[in-house]
Amino acid sequence: MRILVMGGTRFIGVYLTRLLVAQGHEVVLFNRGNRPAPVEGVSQLTGDRKDPAQLKAALAGQKFDAVFDNNGRERSDTQSLVEALEPGFKQFIYVSSAGVYLKSDQPPLMEGDPVDPKSRHKGKFETEQYLQEQGVPFTSIRPVYIYGPQNYNPVERWFFERIVRDRPLPIPGNGLHVTQLGHVHDLAQAMVNVLGNEKAVGQIYNVAGERFITFDGLAKACAIAAGRDPATVKLVHYDPATFDFGKRKAFPLRMQHFFASVTKAQTELNWQPKFDLVNGLKDSFEQDFTAQDQPEPDFSLDDEIIQAAG
Repeated sequence: MRILVMGGTRFIGVYLTRLLVAQGHEVVLFNRGNRPAPVEGVSQLTGDRKDPAQLKAALAGQKFDAVFDNNGRERSDTQSLVEALEPGFKQFIYVSSAGVYLKSDQPPLMEGDPVDPKSRHKGKFETEQYLQEQGVPFTSIRPVYIYGPQNYNPVERWFFERIVRDRPLPIPGNGLHVTQLGHVHDLAQAMVNVLGNEKAVGQIYNVAGERFITFDGLAKACAIAAGRDPATVKLVHYDPATFDFGKRKAFPLRMQHFFASVTKAQTELNWQPKFDLVNGLKDSFEQDFTAQDQPEPDFSLDDEIIQAAG
């Protein structure tokens, strides 16, 4: 297949591009050209997807069998892309988010559950609606929390930064909120498994790790991944409602139960996660966190919380 990948040089796009090339597909990336392609020989079209004229000019005359939209956040982002594409593509795979769901009293979250119209990810759901309304042969992937080497969101890094320095970890609430992480390689593999799968057309799939974990459990799993004894990690629980953090972010995960069923993806995409959580965190710690120089974090907010909690 000749496949267009929007982005392709950061995190999800890197893993996706590598898997597609390994399967023998011809991959073309569209991005702003600020980073090299992750695989030698992969061609890149350059431009700003936010500029419909640039997008249309770059894609003019380009024919694709499938399209992966990894970085569309708003409906307008994807609408401009669809309108710029030459007709004839057979599949359009969109990276949405499990953040679109409304909080549920009956977890885990399922693909048919109600969405939150006030979610900060509402643009993702509006995009899914647009694709369905336009009759685009789309498949939507809704990850929960993504982690792994090259992650530019401080999900696992937040824990590693404190663990390797023997610092206390300020955990909001009682530490028993349940969440879910999925390794970026497993996410990319699920996306690749959509290709040529007729069952996947018009469908939405939650994608993450099979197991759920508490905040405290995640701290301990990160400690194991970093080669530390989890029993020595000091966890400081606090009530975030007693603090005025402003725009400062004290913890990398939302303070609520947040986990989804991945049964549909496993069944219909013939997909199974390769990484359990500890091994996936080890991969991130060894291949990413310890493999590059890390700037000294600012722990002033931690100190404020720990002092008040003490």
